[in-house]
Amino acid sequence: MTRREWLLAAIQREPGPVTTHRAEQLLTDSPFSHHRNSARKSLRSLTRDGALVAVDASGRRAYRPTPTEHLINTERRAS
Repeated sequence: MTRREWLLAAIQREPGPVTTHRAEQLLTDSPFSHHRNSARKSLRSLTRDGALVAVDASGRRAYRPTPTEHLINTERRAS
């Protein structure tokens, strides 16, 4: 399992949006690097890949898992 896969699974278990700071905290329980820059890069990559969507949480950037129905519609268009 990669750092990004591990982080995505952890974010999917979170009840609300995840900030970079929270992602860094989540990574402290992983076997991977848990520095702020690593968390930021992983969040950007997961967003670029479509696994996360960026949202505004109290004026700060945060991330949520992409809704399942969006992933299903995207897969249908790709087929």
